[in-house]
Amino acid sequence: MAYILLRDLDVPDIKEIDVYLQHGGYEGLKKALKKKPANIIDMVTASGLRGRGGAGFPTGVKWGFIPKDAETAYVVVNADESEPGTFKDRQLLEGNPHQVIEGALIAAYAIRANHVYIYCRGEFQDTARELEKHVDAAWGNGFIGPDILGSGWNCQVHVHVGAGAYICGEETALLESLEGKRGEPRIRPPFPATHGLYGRATVINNVETLANVPYILDKGVDVYRRLGTPDSPGVKIFCLSGHVNNPGNYELPFGGETTLRKLINELGGGTPSGLPVKGILPAGASGAILPATDEVFDTPIEYGSFKAWNSDIGSASVIVLDESVDMVWAARKMTEFFAHESCGQCTPCREGTYWLSRLYDRVAQGLADAGDVETINSVALQMKGKCICALGEFAVNPVVATIEHFPEDYERAVGAAGKTEAAAD
Repeated sequence: MAYILLRDLDVPDIKEIDVYLQHGGYEGLKKALKKKPANIIDMVTASGLRGRGGAGFPTGVKWGFIPKDAETAYVVVNADESEPGTFKDRQLLEGNPHQVIEGALIAAYAIRANHVYIYCRGEFQDTARELEKHVDAAWGNGFIGPDILGSGWNCQVHVHVGAGAYICGEETALLESLEGKRGEPRIRPPFPATHGLYGRATVINNVETLANVPYILDKGVDVYRRLGTPDSPGVKIFCLSGHVNNPGNYELPFGGETTLRKLINELGGGTPSGLPVKGILPAGASGAILPATDEVFDTPIEYGSFKAWNSDIGSASVIVLDESVDMVWAARKMTEFFAHESCGQCTPCREGTYWLSRLYDRVAQGLADAGDVETINSVALQMKGKCICALGEFAVNPVVATIEHFPEDYERAVGAAGKTEAAAD
């Protein structure tokens, strides 16, 4: 299968606009400009494209929420790639930026927007500077600016760099940051579709999501839906890292032969240590860890594949942990991350992550007993469903999942604490 998204692996220098044009670049935008905006939304809806940033919400439906009578609308590209283990968006922006720019322009035309903002994470300084050069190149070729390709439609593209806060990956916190405010999630409703950037109608899409759009417009819905499954059409970039010999980005169609076994053992080359896999984080730190059972390994991957284990693929940042890893240690590291990255706006998240981190410190110091483990689980469950945004929900996942799937590691930690206490006596 030729690459749809990671075309930089097939075509050298496709990041340069002349090479991109030689290989069908901006054909999707040209075809889009010959259609009515509503027809483009219908095409994307029919394609079954779902958000690749983690939520998996139908993209065409999201575009369709924009009011038809909106005087001003914006498209915001979420390039705040801060999830641990996720590095797909950076490769797209650096290796094939025009496909992302083209997808964003198609989205803007579909919702009748005249401005696109590409919000890059704070650590993407070099990437953002290069991206601005590619935006200028697209402008110079008539794909950005006034009267694009003689259509009478005007659109500007702006590149914005954040300050390196994980919370700004949440779309409403991103909007706050883009407006120059503290990056804190908004209370919803109202939703960004009607009250987004500067209080105007706004569509926010992930980089990978928009990189799919030119292919759909150029090749058509039927061609796109030949890949993947009816519920999860198309391809997905899987970011593979952790205890694997061949970490990296892998583009695969949903379902079928795409399993964790293929991804980890065949493409990833297995673990460097030769030890068996113990657990898999299918969505970076935010997704509940999966036990490395045959059933988990051989389940075809699509949206909803791992619901039986109270987990999901999210942004598909797959982190592999072999048998050498103490899952209590892993849960502590992830808890510390969420405690550090909490914006502090809502009490359940602010206080919950703080106390989870303190309790895990007790475990690490050999001071915990079974009651502390029960308290850890209780604090996590009290946070669930009570936070303003998903960060609080994410912080619960490593705690609850490791206690459920790896109780022996907690028993070992408590046992070690008991021996320490006995020795002290």
